[in-house]
Order: sequence, then C-alpha cells, then structure tokens
Amino acid sequence: MRPLSRAIAAALAALGAAFTGHAAAQTYPDRTVEIINPYTPGGATDIMGRALMDGLAEALKQRFVFVNRPGANGAIGTAAVARANPDGYTLLFTAAVSMVVNPLTQKETGYTLDSFDHICQTLSNEMVLEVHPDSPFKTAGDLIAAAKAKPGGLNYAILGIGSIPHLATIELEQVAGVKFNAVPFKGDSEVIQQVHGRHVDFGASTLAGAAKSGLRLLGVFSKQRNPAIPDVPTFRELGYDVAPASIGGLSAPKGLPADVKAKLEEACRAAAHSERYRAVAKAVFQPSEYYAGSAEYTKALQEDLAVKRRLLGQLGMVREAR
Repeated sequence: MRPLSRAIAAALAALGAAFTGHAAAQTYPDRTVEIINPYTPGGATDIMGRALMDGLAEALKQRFVFVNRPGANGAIGTAAVARANPDGYTLLFTAAVSMVVNPLTQKETGYTLDSFDHICQTLSNEMVLEVHPDSPFKTAGDLIAAAKAKPGGLNYAILGIGSIPHLATIELEQVAGVKFNAVPFKGDSEVIQQVHGRHVDFGASTLAGAAKSGLRLLGVFSKQRNPAIPDVPTFRELGYDVAPASIGGLSAPKGLPADVKAKLEEACRAAAHSERYRAVAKAVFQPSEYYAGSAEYTKALQEDLAVKRRLLGQLGMVREAR
C-alpha cells in the first residue's frame, strides 16, 4: 500500500472508531452495569454505594448490580475494576483509601490512582477524637496542653497503624507541636471499648463509629461542623488547620469514553442529591457537603495522595505499588 493510501486508511479507521464510540455512548447503558465495592457488606461505603446504585438505575433507566469483593484492605476488588474493560459496565464505589493508601503501602496491588477515571465524590467520612465522659480533658485544648506538658505521655487508641484516624492524629500532632503514643486495634468498636474502659487517654476514630458511643467528642476533623454533632467544634475552629477526611465515590477503569463519563457524572449528581440518598447520608453521619463532580473529586484525590505519601513515608510504610 502506498504511503498516502496508508494515511487515508488510518484516518478512515480512526473516524470509524470515533463513530462507533459515539454510537455506544448514545445507547449507554444498554445492559446491566456492575458496581464493585471492595469491602464487606454493612459498612458505610456499602450502605451508601447501594443507595447511589438505586439512584443511578433510576436516572439511566437500566439495571445496576452491587457486588462486594473484599480482601487485602480493599485492594482485590479495586484491582478487579482497574483491569476491567473501560466501557462503563464495570464501576468502582469505594473510599479513597483503597485507591490512595493501598498503592503506597502494598507492592503488588496492580494499580495506582491513575488507573481510574473518577466520576464523582459522594461520601466524606470524618474523623474525631473522643474521651471518656469523666476524662479530665474537657476540651481539645486541655488535651493539647497535657501533651505539651508531657510529650509522648498520652496514649490513644486507633484503628491500625497507617489508618485514616491515625494519619489525622499525626497531622494534628505536627500542627499543634505535640507527640502522642498510638496504640493500634482492629476496628472502631475496639477503639471505643478501650476508651470506655479507660485503658487509653483518648481515641481517634471515624465519626460514624463514635457518634453514638456515649463518649465525649473533643473535635472533628472537618472544614465545617457536622450537622449530626453541631456542638462539637472542628479542629480548624480551634486553631489547628487540619481537616483530613476519608472521601470516596464512583470511579471507572482508565479510558472511559468521554460521552459515557458525562452520562455517568450527570446521573451521579442526580442520585447523590436525591431525597433517598440524602437520608442515607444523614443516617451514616455524612457532612452537609459530601458531593463533588469529576474534576473536583480527581483533584481532591491527587491532593490526598500527596499528603498520604508524606505521612506514610514518615512512618516508613511507603512501598509503592507496581
């Protein structure tokens, strides 16, 4: 084939692919869409993901199925989506930890944050510090003052080394110029038990885990007060400029056609602002503003990655996935 003929053939092939992709986007979705959640049923991401799925199905007039694929702290299910065909029929609903922290701390995840196209943020799990109701620490200021008077002398319970509550507390330490002693446990429920039993001076956990615990909440890591606990100040209000949260939402394998992505983002916006989804979000202690579109969500994830790489690096936990 002559060079000019080859060029014409290539151009026609590209044009044909474009038309095919456009046609596919016009009919999307024309079959069942699978949403994978890389955690066990019953958690906040599971509850909110299923509520979002119902809204997506209604908006796009198609059947969606929700599949829990747990393992390796969320890495197994997340990797499955990264390997899937980027056609919009396999999606991921997860908290950022599976896409951000896992690739930093596990060598063999098979994906990174850039392995996905991020469609929308629909959750933001906030962290809090809590103490026993009879604790001498009535405020976060009392806690900080005691830590300054006795560096490393206060013990606190957390959900595992490198967990989001742990990293949030490390950020507070750095900003406040103090040092606490972290004691890891297997879950928020154990953290709450340790604080109730006065085995530690305070605990760091998710708001959802602590909100109904009967413990005194000293502060929430957030940009603004949570409507579920309006009397609890944010650490920013108290003069400590830290507001880490575990954001999450809907993503797809990298390479999602632009028209399909636009359809999903529009449907996601409608679903996340529906009365049903708002009710579910309120029930699991979400902040007033939990939604962000594709561009804002992608930027927030990239910023989160930079912060987590720095903090986990300080803990000697960065291994960088391949």
